This record gives sequence, structure tokens and C-alpha cells, in this order.
Amino acid sequence: MRLKNKSVLLFIIFCLVSIACVRNAVTSQTELSDEEKIKQTAAVIATQAARPPTRSPGEPAPTPTPDRPHTLPTLRTDPEKYIAQPNDTYGKIANNHGVSLQDLIDENEIIDENLLLVGQEIDIPAPKPAGKAPDFKIIPDSELVYSPTTIGFSSAAFLEGRNGYLSNYSEEVDGTPLAGVEIVNRVARDYSVNPRLLLALLEHMSGWVTNPRPDSNQIAYPLGYDQEGAPKGLYKQLSFAANNLNKGFYLYQVNALAQFILVDGTLITPSATVNPGTAGVQYFFSKVLGREAWEKAITNNGFISQYKFLFGYPFDLSLEPLLPAKLHQPSLQLPFQKNVKWYFTGGPHCSWGDGAAWGALDFAPPGEIEGCESSDDWVLAAADGDIVRADNGAVVQDLDGDGKEQTGWTILYMHIESRDRVERGTYVKAGEPIGHPSCEGGFSTGSHLHIARRYNGTWIAADGNIPFMMDGWTSSGQGMEYNGELTRDGKSIEASEMREENNQINR
Repeated sequence: MRLKNKSVLLFIIFCLVSIACVRNAVTSQTELSDEEKIKQTAAVIATQAARPPTRSPGEPAPTPTPDRPHTLPTLRTDPEKYIAQPNDTYGKIANNHGVSLQDLIDENEIIDENLLLVGQEIDIPAPKPAGKAPDFKIIPDSELVYSPTTIGFSSAAFLEGRNGYLSNYSEEVDGTPLAGVEIVNRVARDYSVNPRLLLALLEHMSGWVTNPRPDSNQIAYPLGYDQEGAPKGLYKQLSFAANNLNKGFYLYQVNALAQFILVDGTLITPSATVNPGTAGVQYFFSKVLGREAWEKAITNNGFISQYKFLFGYPFDLSLEPLLPAKLHQPSLQLPFQKNVKWYFTGGPHCSWGDGAAWGALDFAPPGEIEGCESSDDWVLAAADGDIVRADNGAVVQDLDGDGKEQTGWTILYMHIESRDRVERGTYVKAGEPIGHPSCEGGFSTGSHLHIARRYNGTWIAADGNIPFMMDGWTSSGQGMEYNGELTRDGKSIEASEMREENNQINR
């Protein structure tokens, strides 16, 4: 018995010594020089280039699917008047009315563009487009959204051996330290944007994927958004990019994208024959580039070359159609308990950020809760399904049973308090608890539930061809964000930010 114990003791000592040796070997490893990092990155890229293509030898590259011409908004031909509102700026007014800031300044003979009074009358000139965007298609829709084509792709595995600045980067986000690759993954999931696209844009704008030492401006503004007041750091820059990719994609999808306003003030009208994915990329570049650089980035020798370098020809990865022609929403119920009256506080509005489809509805819990006070009322599952994400105020439920949020129907329950929140990996049935409404996750002025839908990673508009429907209540919009109704059996409830009897709803 003693001999056995002695053997165990020797084995433990041996293991500890071995572990110490391994730890010393790791910690004593010297950092690679920039030259060594570049050589190692080049070797990884060469290995990747030597891999067989996704197409068979001799098989031609796929031709992008032709798009039926979009009916784009007609630009104004006459000037109009506008009364300045609280929080307005000349830049914001110009952007909202589709004119350049310089044209607005010239029209109103503005001397100090920082001086704007609430109630001031502004003359809005007619837009003056300088040209039209090319018909060249850059990426398929499935390479812009967080689609089924991302299954099996790992940002971490892709970056392995690439010793660019991103590989060793870290940043604190909402009080939690995150590595660069974790930031890429978080932004991709939250905004539902393809991580390959985010990585390719990051490389195109600043070289972060392959360059170990970007310049100081590229480090501060890795996505090229460096105008006055622009946020620094990867998380906010990448969020800016994802938000604007979404904005171009979803505006074009619903024929609401009238023009691109480039950073130098140039106005360009979109092509009617590209796809929403291409329009999304064009829109992002319009926010960070002037005309000459923008035109170069969106043609066949521009950004697509960077994409091919990293991931191959984007249309080899295409999944079409992302939204089947006869797609229908599965049966959903209102996400709260029977006979408990909640308030319908928000009609169709952006699903995430301010660029995604108007796919979300808001509901506030009962009672006299003020601001972000805690609520003991329960948000309940709208359908049966697996919980595939539960963090940072967000709960995502997969309805098709494959455990992936990139495929089929998923439901986002947002602003769910961490207290009592359902855990990832749980299977819940319709009517079972998700958690409590709160202000957690994103911006919120009061405890509430923000609920939205996706199909194959695409945010689905709450007032579009597949309206949000729960317990027979069908959503519709009024043309302004947050304004809308829920209608059932001839009865309508209009959304209101107030807690009043006329916007109460219950199961």
C-alpha cells in the first residue's frame, strides 16, 4: 500500500515538473521580429493559395445571378424647407435629405456650420448627382449576412499563422477584455454580418490581417472611419462598418436607397441591377472614401481583389436564394404570460443598430416601472427551440433544431436581464421563461423587450412581405421608425412610448 502511494507521489511530482517545463518553454519564447512575422504570414498565405479551389479543374467561375432591376427612389428636383429640430446638425440634415453638406452650406450662406438653432428654417437644395454607380457585382448576398455559408468557418483558425496586428490585439468591450478575433466574432453575430467580409474589409483598409505594424492612423481607425468625432478602436470601428453594410443592404433590398453621399460630398446614384450585398459594400465605402478611391474600391480591381486573396472568388461561396420565394413565418405567440397586460411601445424599427431591417417590435412590462428599474415579469419563448446564445442582454433562439443561428428561423430577445436568464444550450418550449425585461445590452432608456426575427442570417422586416405575426396579431408600419400597429380581427393597437390603456396588449 505504501509502495503504491509512493508511486503515485512520484508520478504527481513528475507531472508537476513536466508542466513547469512546458510553462517555462512557453514563457521564455521570444517575440518574433516583424520580418519573421511577415515571412510566417507569407508561408501561411502561400499554403492557402496552394489549396485546391472549390471548383473542379477547368470549370468556369460562376456568373453572378442576374438581378431583376430595382425600382429606386426618384430624386427630388425642387428645393424644400426644413425646420431644425433638437440634436440636429447641418451634416445630419444634409445626409437625411440626400444632399452634400457643402451644397447645404452654400444654399443657406452659412458662415459658422457649428451654429444651428432649434426652429431655424433651412433651405434644402435639390440633390446634384455627379454620376452613377457601376453595375459590377462585388459579393453575393450570402457573403454580406451571417448566412449558412459561414458554418464551418472559424475566424480564429483563419488567423492562425497570420501574424498581423489583429492576431495580437485586445481591447476592453463593455468592461470585458476581448481579443481581436473575439471582437470580429461578436460584431458578426450581433449585426448578423459575415465575418469573412469584416476581415476582408479590415485587411483592405488597414492591413490588420497580415501587417504586424500598421501606421498610427490605421491602428486608431482600422476601418478608415477617421472623420471628426469618429470613434477609435477595433470594436467601434468594426461596429460602424457592420452597421453601414447593413444599412446599404436593407435600404437597397426595399428599394429605398436613393444615393450614395461620399465623404468628399459627391453624390452618386445606385445602379438598379446590382444585388443588395453589393449595394451594402458600396454604401460602406461611401462613408470612408472620396470619389476616386470609392470608384476604385467597387470595381473589378478593387476590394474584390482583396477578398479573392484571402478567401477566393466570393461567388464560389454563394447561397441563393437566401430567402425562398414562398417563405412563411412559423407560428409564434406573444412573449408574455396569459392575461398579463404589457404595453406595445415600439412599432417596426431597426433589428440591431440603426442600419438593419426594421424587423423589431418593442414591449414594456406592466406596472409603474421607471427607467431601467428591475422587473419581475417574465419574457416567455414565442416558439419551441434551442437557445444558441445568451449573453450581453441578448438571447437567440434557433427554431429549426440544428443549433445554429445562421440557418433557418431564429428569434432575438433583446434586453434580457442576466438574473434568471435562460442558459445557452437549453431547449425551451413556447411559453417557457426566457428571462426578465431590462436595459441590459445596447442602448435603452427603460426596461423592455426588443424582439426580432432572422431567416438564414437575414433580418426580416416586421412590416414587409412576411409581417411579424404573434397570436394572430399582425404588424404593420406607418413609414416612420417605431410607428406602427398590431392588428387582429379588425382591432388595431397603435404603438406608443407611453404606458396607456390604448397600447396595452395581452394573450
